Amino acid sequence: MRNHIDFSLDPEELFLDPVSDKGLCFLGQPAFLWRLRNPALIEGFSVSGHEDVRNRTERFLRHTRQHKTFRKVVEFASLPVVMTDVSFRKSHALAAGKCVLNGASGFRLLNRFCWENELDREHPEERLVRYFEARQQANRGARLPLWPGEFPEDLDFAIECRNTFNYFHFLTETLCQLCVLDDLPFRGRVFIHFPNAPEKTRSFTRSFVAALFPELKGRVFLERAPKDYDRVLSSYNFINSFYHLPVEATGEVDAHAPSDEMWKGPRATRSSQGVLSMNSIDNSLVRLRARALAAIDGLDFSHLPRRFYVGRKVDQSRRRDLGGEEALVDLLSAFGFARIAFEDFTPLEQIALMARAEVMISAHGAGFTNMLFARPGALVIEIGTLQTAVHRWGDFWPLANASGCRYVSFFADYNKDDPLTDPRFGNDGIVAPALTDYGLGHLMAFVAASLGHPPRLGRPEDVARLANQLLRTGQPDAAAALLDRHADLGLVSIDLCLARADLHKTRSEWNGELMALMAAWEADPARWQTLVQIIWSAKKVDNLKVQTWAVQLLADQFPDRCAEVVRDRAWLRALI
Repeated sequence: MRNHIDFSLDPEELFLDPVSDKGLCFLGQPAFLWRLRNPALIEGFSVSGHEDVRNRTERFLRHTRQHKTFRKVVEFASLPVVMTDVSFRKSHALAAGKCVLNGASGFRLLNRFCWENELDREHPEERLVRYFEARQQANRGARLPLWPGEFPEDLDFAIECRNTFNYFHFLTETLCQLCVLDDLPFRGRVFIHFPNAPEKTRSFTRSFVAALFPELKGRVFLERAPKDYDRVLSSYNFINSFYHLPVEATGEVDAHAPSDEMWKGPRATRSSQGVLSMNSIDNSLVRLRARALAAIDGLDFSHLPRRFYVGRKVDQSRRRDLGGEEALVDLLSAFGFARIAFEDFTPLEQIALMARAEVMISAHGAGFTNMLFARPGALVIEIGTLQTAVHRWGDFWPLANASGCRYVSFFADYNKDDPLTDPRFGNDGIVAPALTDYGLGHLMAFVAASLGHPPRLGRPEDVARLANQLLRTGQPDAAAALLDRHADLGLVSIDLCLARADLHKTRSEWNGELMALMAAWEADPARWQTLVQIIWSAKKVDNLKVQTWAVQLLADQFPDRCAEVVRDRAWLRALI
């Protein structure tokens, strides 16, 4: 029973409030608890060979862009703390008898509370919302509890670990926590407590600790939970305490949310917590990235490829074959791609691979953890499925946001007998993706165009779709080259005219945008949206004549739409 956590307790008894509860003290006032930073470029496209799957995936992607994607990323502080009356149970830590809501471990505790109590009369999510609301009120004006006196040099450092065989969880949740020791005169031992059988521990745990934290040589110990301490140093991340803090301390984040459909601000709903997790970064990840890049600085890695496809080593990972992999690798080789497996390289070589990479491509998997080390602007391409889009895509956003790379996902088909039926996550786990001829063609067209080799495509709508993908992934020059190659198709295709307008808009070429929109209207006079675009474009260049023409034409041919557009806009109504 030492490993047991009683989830039948009320949240007030179960979860530790780091501001008001006993059991946790901070080693000095933090410079920040959270701060805003610019996001990376994160995009996703559907390339399923089946129209139904494409449509469902595109709907999910639109919903994600409109309701889940923040305009700014929230960087939460990870701070060194002294915990008292400590118990590590499975992959969690308790202090003074209460569960510490620390980073990803904290999210799992909150989810587990909901699962364990889902049959209760009162919905567990509402109980959590009420708990956090009460803490927000109680913590108004309160200060963080600080450790009295000098740094306790006699203490060891202990942290929780999800497991010692999953690279993603180990690096993003455990290894990064060691960075809080950087600013401390720490001389003790480090204990990493995990729940799994020790024989399942993989070698990367020790090799990455040795490579990135050489100063801790001989002082890091992996030890299975349960383990108790009277007092110990640890690390605490503030992402879950976002909901412990009063509204006046957290409200600024609301201004950067896309809508209130999923994001509920300080209300600790599960959807709100999920959106916050997608759009946040643990500061210790930022520090781990800096430490990793410093470790390879000045070393010679010229033998490593800059364009590569990452495959899986069957003997060291779950069997999850990408359908169509051989055809993909063969096509990529023509563009100078090497086929690699991260497991064949040392930790520093893995870091250097990403730090030097122009383009990395792989099927969904833990290898994308190394996106943390990618150079800003590097193109990191994931091949996934609708399942990975729904259940796993957001897990990797913090890594892209920490590095500033361009994280682009192509969601293809399932590599299974019935690719039209979504797998059940609880029964089937993660199902590997498969590239049909359709998916392979669209992916390779994007890769070729991104590398300066715009393909010749037969249909205007395919050209426009690819141009749109290039623009949305920050590649206007590649989009321009593609459209220029298909200039002969542009005179009669509204798709290409609109793509050209989007290109000019991206480049802030307002006259060019207006001309392209006028050509789009000539190509398809039945599309009322083009007239609306012309109105706004003409306004940018102060062309009152074109504005008036477009508004009057909209009123004449599409009166209902015109009424919607001019509502609450007296300056537009005056032009009719």
